[in-house]
Amino acid sequence: MPECPVSPELATIWAAGLEEVAQRIGARFAHSEPRRRAVAYLQGLLSPVERKNGWQLAEQAGDASPYGVQHLLGRATWEADEVREDLRAYVVEHLSDSEGVLIVDETGFLKKGEQSVGVQRQYSGTAGRIENCQIGVFLAYHAPRGRTFLDRALYVPRSWTEDVERCQTAGVPDTVRFATKLTLARQMIERALDEGVPARWVTSDSVYGSDSHFRRFLQGRGISYVLGVTSDYTVRPYTVGSLADTLARKAWKRRSAGDGRKGPRRYEWARHRMYLDENGWGHWLLIRRQIGAWRERAYYRVFAPARTMLEEMVAVVGKRWAVEECFETAKGECGLDQYEVRGWTGWHRHITLSLLAHAYLTVVRAQAVCAAPLKKRKRSPSGKKS
Repeated sequence: MPECPVSPELATIWAAGLEEVAQRIGARFAHSEPRRRAVAYLQGLLSPVERKNGWQLAEQAGDASPYGVQHLLGRATWEADEVREDLRAYVVEHLSDSEGVLIVDETGFLKKGEQSVGVQRQYSGTAGRIENCQIGVFLAYHAPRGRTFLDRALYVPRSWTEDVERCQTAGVPDTVRFATKLTLARQMIERALDEGVPARWVTSDSVYGSDSHFRRFLQGRGISYVLGVTSDYTVRPYTVGSLADTLARKAWKRRSAGDGRKGPRRYEWARHRMYLDENGWGHWLLIRRQIGAWRERAYYRVFAPARTMLEEMVAVVGKRWAVEECFETAKGECGLDQYEVRGWTGWHRHITLSLLAHAYLTVVRAQAVCAAPLKKRKRSPSGKKS
């Protein structure tokens, strides 16, 4: 809940929103005690508590010890994947839009030791280097009314899946096999589309865009994409970097990819259409470069209906960056990275409830904007509006 005082109208929106979430997930808990603790856990994640670990959340809930929190995350009977379904339905009900954008990205959770499920020394974009960490792959949703998460998956490295005893100790289900981040992303997108999440675009970085199987999967689902690729990606007979050097000056257009913290994010953009497929969809290379620093470039593969305008492609690139804001808010306000669990079950339960808290914040803020009364403009004695 917000730290600063709010109007009675906004307080009503906050309270009603939390009650809706509590009722939505209530059926996932067969007993009243874990149901009550799950709601208290959500309230703790939404509270101004500085560190949202077991002790702090227990104290916030009025408990003398973290035993109840630990029981909720580790031993109580409920399925995180079922609450994940409630999360998706909640987001669709309140935020969905036919122009929605699905965003795939990953984030690292720095850890000490070797017992936390999936942990190993691996590259973390969060740290910007190789660290001992867990990696979570996430699916976010960008719509005009707000941006939040739909799904999550823990990346379990091959070093773990090939060690049966280690997986059993961490509670990894016997059915879990090694899956690449690309496979996890595909599974999350399939779940979203199969459940009717309205989306026109998918976007992600070069980890996903450089993989032809991932692109063909999206093409088979008939959904447009803007996916990053690396500078050595080949568009025969050129790499995309060398192709960019051949483009005429008039090919470059200055466009904004949306507003950032410092105002409009303006770059120069060029696109090269590679071909039209048999269904009339276009395949492009999209290139972005810094104004005044032309060697600082980024590259994207685009798949979309043939008449898609450059401005729409650029807008999708800008929307991908919103996932960074989502991660920042989820970690800063909803305790996404402040868990102390080590096992498979605890990770999925904490992360799912944290994402639900983030979705709640996104929805009630959107409702608050819609409910904010317009200030009436005073009239001067002459009758004119001041």
